[in-house]
Amino acid sequence: MANTFGHLFRITTWGESHGGAVGVIVDGCPPRLELTEADIQPDLNRRRPGQSRIVSPRKELDRVEILSGTFEGKTLGTPICLLVKNEDARPEAYTEMATKFRPSHADYTYQAKFGIRNWQGGGRTSARETVGRVAAGAIAKKLLRQEHGVEILSYVQQVQRITAEVDPNKVTAKAIESNAVRCPDAKAAERMIRLIERVRQAGDTVGGIVVGLARGVPAGWGEPVFDRLEADLAKAMLSLPASKGFDIGSGFGGILLTGTQHNDPFRARSRKVYTMTNRSGGIQGGISNGATIYFRVAFKPVATVMQVQQTVDVKYQNTTIKAPGRHDPCVLPRAVPMVEAMTALVLADHALRHKAQCG
Repeated sequence: MANTFGHLFRITTWGESHGGAVGVIVDGCPPRLELTEADIQPDLNRRRPGQSRIVSPRKELDRVEILSGTFEGKTLGTPICLLVKNEDARPEAYTEMATKFRPSHADYTYQAKFGIRNWQGGGRTSARETVGRVAAGAIAKKLLRQEHGVEILSYVQQVQRITAEVDPNKVTAKAIESNAVRCPDAKAAERMIRLIERVRQAGDTVGGIVVGLARGVPAGWGEPVFDRLEADLAKAMLSLPASKGFDIGSGFGGILLTGTQHNDPFRARSRKVYTMTNRSGGIQGGISNGATIYFRVAFKPVATVMQVQQTVDVKYQNTTIKAPGRHDPCVLPRAVPMVEAMTALVLADHALRHKAQCG
C-alpha cells in the first residue's frame, strides 16, 4: 500500500481506526525548527471527532506525543515519529460489517484487492487515518510560516446547495473558526448547520465544497511537466477520504471565458511582478507565480448512513445492511484542517525541492 507521500519532506502514516493508535513518520524536516506537542495539538483539536453536534460523536482527545526527531524543543533533522492513541474505539458496533459490504465504502474494494480487511470502523480506510496527515501538516505549516511567511487557510464554501459568499483575499482564520461548520459567512453557516442537523436526524449524510488557500507563496515553486504544483495539490486532495473533485483558479468555470477574458495580465511595481487578476489560481505552467494559490475540493456525502440499504455479503449473496457506529453526517467541518495539512505538505516539499535545485 502507498502510505508514503512527498519527496524531500516525506510522511508515512500508519494505524487503523480501532487499533491501539494512529500516527505518522515525518522524514526530511530541516533541523533546528522549534517544535513541541503544543505546535501540533491545535490542528488535531480542529480535526478530532466529538467537537460539535454536527460531527461524529466519537470521543477522542487526540493527544499527540512526539516520540523521536526532536531534542530540547528543536528538530534534529532525523525522522519525527508522532503518535496518537485511540481511546474510544468500539469495534463491537461493527460486527455486521464483518460479513457485509457498505455501499460506496471501501469494504468491498479492499476485500477484492487484499483478500482480507479490518472491518472494525473501516480500519485503514477510515478518516481516522488523517490524524497523521494533520499532525505532519502542522509541522509543515510552521516551517512554511517561519521560513517563508506562507499562510495556509481553508474553509467550507458550500454544503449541498447552500453556498457562502466569501472573499478569499480577505478571509481570516478567526472568521473561519467562528462557527461549528467552519464557514466564514455567518448567515450561510447558520443555514448549513441546520441542514446538517436535519440530515443527521434522518440518518443520512450530505456533502459539499471546501476552499483551500495559500498566501505568500513566492514565484518559482513547483516543477514542469509531471510534478506540476497543481498536479501535486490535486493528488494530495483527492487522496483524502470522501473527496471526489478538484479544481484550481477559474477551474471548470474557465470554459465559459475566451482566452483574452481568462488571461491574467502582468504588471510590475518596484521591480516586482504581479497579476491584475488571478484566474490561474496562483500557478502557471505548474510553477507558482506569486499570487495567492486557491482551489476547491468537492467532498461526497459520507458513505456510511443509518438507513437500510441493499448490498451483498462476503459470500456474494444479496442482502441488506443498516450501518451502526458513530459517523459524520457531513465531513466538511473536519475536512478543513485536512485540506490545510495536505496543502502544507505539498508546499513544504516543493519549497525544499526548489532550494535543492535552484538555491
